[in-house]
Amino acid sequence: MALIAQEIPKVGLVMEAAKVVRWLTNVGDTVTQGEPLVEVETEKAIVEIEATASGRLTQILVQVDQEAAVGAQIAWIESVGAQAASPTPAPAAPRTPEPRIVAPAPATFAARVGGRIRSSPVARKIAAQHGVDLGGITGSGPRGRVQLDDVRRALDVPTKKKAPPAAASASQTLSPMRRALARAMTLSNATIPQFTVERSVDWTVLQALRAEFSVKLTEGAPKLSVNDFLLQAVARALIEFPDLNATFSGDPDSPDARVAQASGAHIGLVVAVESGLLVPVLHNVEQFGLAEIARRRVDCVERGLKGRLKREEVDGATFSISNLGAQGPDRFTALINPPHSAILAVGRQRDCVVARNGNICVRPISELTLTVDHRIADGRLASTFLARVVEMLEGRDWRLT
Repeated sequence: MALIAQEIPKVGLVMEAAKVVRWLTNVGDTVTQGEPLVEVETEKAIVEIEATASGRLTQILVQVDQEAAVGAQIAWIESVGAQAASPTPAPAAPRTPEPRIVAPAPATFAARVGGRIRSSPVARKIAAQHGVDLGGITGSGPRGRVQLDDVRRALDVPTKKKAPPAAASASQTLSPMRRALARAMTLSNATIPQFTVERSVDWTVLQALRAEFSVKLTEGAPKLSVNDFLLQAVARALIEFPDLNATFSGDPDSPDARVAQASGAHIGLVVAVESGLLVPVLHNVEQFGLAEIARRRVDCVERGLKGRLKREEVDGATFSISNLGAQGPDRFTALINPPHSAILAVGRQRDCVVARNGNICVRPISELTLTVDHRIADGRLASTFLARVVEMLEGRDWRLT
């Protein structure tokens, strides 16, 4: 019999902490490994965290509305025939545990791994730009990892006082989602060498097919949107071009750097919400027809807007699509959402005068802008990939069911 620690897992690249929203099991109840144990609010959404072991929940360390850092212990599970997650035995569970917030113990200086300072890529970049020694910075991240905020604090002169804001000015604290977005985009802009390629797409054929397919849908099925066609076309292209269906990890200056290809087309769909952006992930999109893609899209987006996505539904993507719709700009460039390889920005559909077969005509046109991580792909691959996507969007080769 052993006590197994239930910890806060990391969901996404930039997650640092989570707030407990609801415990799904009471102390003393039996839990099963892999089944939902607690709901936590991350900077992306409210997600369910599964039990790390089967047994009896003996102690809850972090109460509802309290926050814990990634990797922090939030509960203890008494499991028969398992080895404890910690080398030192945990204290016996009190009958009425006092609520507390668990956080990593502060380090006196940055943690080192094999002679290297544990730090995030953006922290290393900003420190190098300002000539700051990472070894003298206290890391606030997991296991003493130096984060961007740690470097920023080190750059601030202690005696320097900031001028008070003007009486007429107003400031507003960032929501968890907006804070995560700011951190992710800072990381994206500071660490990912990004380039873009563009193509126009003619929606004439797709508009006709969309109307044709709509009468073939079963009763109660969601209507097909342009996003469903985009998802299917991008998924098929990712399978055809596996070099782009990948994520980059590690320091480019280190032998640890690698590009890992995904086994399926896992695509994030950018959704605007009041407090920022939500990117629910549809997994293995290449396996489904348009009707099933539409059903999954609607379900994922609706639960995302309510803050009820599962952990795997906000993580694991290699590619994302941002379509600002009819009210969006003619064209725009989107920043890559780390650790994705690319993002496709879709401009609004508008009537344009174009030449077709020697004749002048008016066609519904959108501008597509593909932003790509140059560490993963080059311009030739990106251009070929985008051309293939456009070819499919303008063609008639679609799978409905």
